[in-house]
Amino acid sequence: MVIMTQWVYGFGGGSADGDASMKNLLGGKGANLAEMSSLGLPVPPGFTITTEACVHYYAQGETYPADLAEQVAAGLQKVEGITGKRFGDPANPLLVSVRSGARASMPGMMDTVLNLGLNDQTVEGLAALSGDRRFAFDSYRRFITMYSNVVLGLGHDLFEEVLDDHKDRLGVTVDTDLSAGDWEKVVGDYKAVVERELGEGFPQDPNDQLWGAVGAVFASWMNDRAKFYRRMHDIPESWGTAVNVQSMVFGNMGQTSATGVAFTRNPSTGEARLYGEFLINAQGEDVVAGIRTPQSLTRAGREEMGETAPSMEEAMPEVFGQFVEVVGRLESHYRDMQDIEFTVEQGRLWMLQTRNGKRTAKSALKIAVDLAAEGVISQEEAVSRVEPAALDQLLHPTLDPKAPRNVVTTGLPASPGAATGKIVFDADEAERMSQLGDAVILVRTETSPEDIHGMHAARGIVTARGGMTSHAAVVARGMGRPCVSGAGDIQIDDKARTFTVKGRTFKAGDIITIDGSKGEVIDGAVPMIEPELTGDFQTLMGWADGIRRLKVRANAETPTDAKTARGFGAEGVGLCRTEHMFFDDTRIAAVREMILADDEAGRRAALAKIAPFQKADFVELFQIMAGLPVTIRLLDPPLHEFIPHTEAEMDALAASQGLDAAKLKRRAADLHETNPMLGHRGCRLGVAYPEIYEMQVRAIIEAALEVKAKSGQAPIPEIMHPLVALGGEMNFLRALTDRTAQAVFADTGDQVDYMVGTMIELPRAALRAADLAQSAEFFSFGTNDLTQTTFGISRDDSGRFLQAYLDKGIFETDPFVRLDRDGVGDLIRIAAERGRAARPGIKLGICGEHGGDPSSIAFCESVGLDYVSCSPYRVPIARLAAAQAALAARTGKEREKDR
Repeated sequence: MVIMTQWVYGFGGGSADGDASMKNLLGGKGANLAEMSSLGLPVPPGFTITTEACVHYYAQGETYPADLAEQVAAGLQKVEGITGKRFGDPANPLLVSVRSGARASMPGMMDTVLNLGLNDQTVEGLAALSGDRRFAFDSYRRFITMYSNVVLGLGHDLFEEVLDDHKDRLGVTVDTDLSAGDWEKVVGDYKAVVERELGEGFPQDPNDQLWGAVGAVFASWMNDRAKFYRRMHDIPESWGTAVNVQSMVFGNMGQTSATGVAFTRNPSTGEARLYGEFLINAQGEDVVAGIRTPQSLTRAGREEMGETAPSMEEAMPEVFGQFVEVVGRLESHYRDMQDIEFTVEQGRLWMLQTRNGKRTAKSALKIAVDLAAEGVISQEEAVSRVEPAALDQLLHPTLDPKAPRNVVTTGLPASPGAATGKIVFDADEAERMSQLGDAVILVRTETSPEDIHGMHAARGIVTARGGMTSHAAVVARGMGRPCVSGAGDIQIDDKARTFTVKGRTFKAGDIITIDGSKGEVIDGAVPMIEPELTGDFQTLMGWADGIRRLKVRANAETPTDAKTARGFGAEGVGLCRTEHMFFDDTRIAAVREMILADDEAGRRAALAKIAPFQKADFVELFQIMAGLPVTIRLLDPPLHEFIPHTEAEMDALAASQGLDAAKLKRRAADLHETNPMLGHRGCRLGVAYPEIYEMQVRAIIEAALEVKAKSGQAPIPEIMHPLVALGGEMNFLRALTDRTAQAVFADTGDQVDYMVGTMIELPRAALRAADLAQSAEFFSFGTNDLTQTTFGISRDDSGRFLQAYLDKGIFETDPFVRLDRDGVGDLIRIAAERGRAARPGIKLGICGEHGGDPSSIAFCESVGLDYVSCSPYRVPIARLAAAQAALAARTGKEREKDR
């Protein structure tokens, strides 16, 4: 016996084949229509074609399941039975809407067709049945416009030109002023447009119309805007969309009819009162199209907005009372703020959709906390309902959404927040102008570690090249600086100190604004809104901290970073990159002297000049962290990064510091590497020049002892050796560290506890973790480099081709943004298991950029890591994501992605 797959599920008439629990199969819209029908709410009857049918459609070369047509015909028959109308019947026509409905809400991304089933015969039947010829032809012209655009691929503008010509001829400004005869003429002209553009008439067969619309909805799952939205919100392409076919109800049948959109709470503020708009004598697209000004739902809303047109509460008091009762039931039933679409047809209320409403981060926090306070949901549910990534909106200054903005170009939204300042083109100038009190935006083709002081001094950063995890992006996020990277339209002329974009030229000193959350570069200044991290934010974060298992640390190397991290609730430092300290003006000369030294004695003499600065750095860091663990990575980058790259720069440096220019150039040539990422860097420096690591270890231990002596509270230094691949390297470096620490203890007569570990950033290190654990007391997974070395992809160069991989579905997400669980994740899992087997109780953490990504944090929870570390401004995101990961682990399933 062959079991037929059910592709179609009906709803309406007080019952339904499905319910809200079937969202994955029916999509969010279809599941909620079924649920509302079962609740006895007034829902126009219809049926849902499942997401599985969409998946089949794409898997089978864009062909429908063999028995889908039969099931759709049966679904139509049921709707005809409930409505008493027949699809395609000229005398008593059933008209339907065809809408998309994925399991995750994607508002505005996919396509809809209304009034389907109208043709030259059924429009006459609709006119006779309604007694309103004007309404019938208004509906027909709407259908032709929408169907021609969505299904036939004709632009809206072709029809708007025709309508504008008619309005001009008639001397009217709004659609409602056109008569029945006017609309008949418009319909005739619309059909002529279709004939002219396509060489054939507008489709008249309702069944052809229906299948054309179904195909268009399936096709819209793969349109560019839907793909972009899915990438932005981590929605898998494999989910597919459902199609909802529903009998039409009409809000454009005169003054007793209307259509609108409502939220049960304010989606911007979270305030617990009805919020929304409606239009009398209109259909749904009129509310959002902007052709007519919508009216407020409530009298209070109308008064607040200073509107004169009556609210729904005033214009339709009886229907409004029914509506308030229904929406109250819906919020109580779904236990969350609802986004609702409705129509009033000649005084009768119909509910077209309900879903959990999109909301700002501020609103999400208030709604979650309020619902928990009201006893509607638990504190755990409140924590699970706030999207961690949305907290970015609260953690950085943002642009006033009401302010105008003149966007000159866009790039990648590399680091959130907003900033306004004068354009500067080099790091030194950024620092100089900042010291004079000027706000500056650093504009570079790309940044390097040498730019760190300028990046720190700047209010924001723009780069013409680089991706979401480029140097500029990573450092900017760590500093809390907004950054737009990969703005490829920008052409920079460093000599002229200008950049040109789309024919416009901006010079040094011009004012620009950047929106790092949207990747926008804006001409001039735009007003800002500062973040507020009190009230509901503190309440929810307190609940999250009580739930999570994972500790959350910060990547921080400056006092500002550390203080910011502590303010956001960091429980220590998971990564202090010491190389950034070396670029400071007070020590770079000594660093270069060390690099140019001919022998160990010369290097030690230069390092002795650097040591006091290193110690002071660590003293300040330990004081800020007040007894919390601080993981310090010893010098990692190749030495050539500390030397200028061009001959002109080397000549200038030699002249300014009294160095031998020829010797400097020879040393630069000696240090040159074809692939520095895989060259003489990381622990290889410590093996070749152990005196460098000895100086750093001594500075760490001496700083810890000084802080202990002054405060009575001993810091917890964790000394981390980077890029270790061999057990022999780890053994050598552990011995070096212990020997140096014991020497300091002997010199001072005091001691502190410390730990020695390594950063796992090479596949061999992960596979041979048991060897490393013989000497390493902790592993910190450096997933930025581990991803690079696993894939053999440079994160700084991947932006040139990675988009093609995303567009073609080879990568679902950028592996430098979201941890690759199958490859990199397996290496982490292997290293954790083998490390624990060799050293039970070994401490395990992650310090790459993935440490602030919610999905990656969920993976860290599943592997049982002890902590994650991320940029200071992502600490609250990580705290919330860690709590949600713990909740998901309890229930044995991943958190739903249906915000």
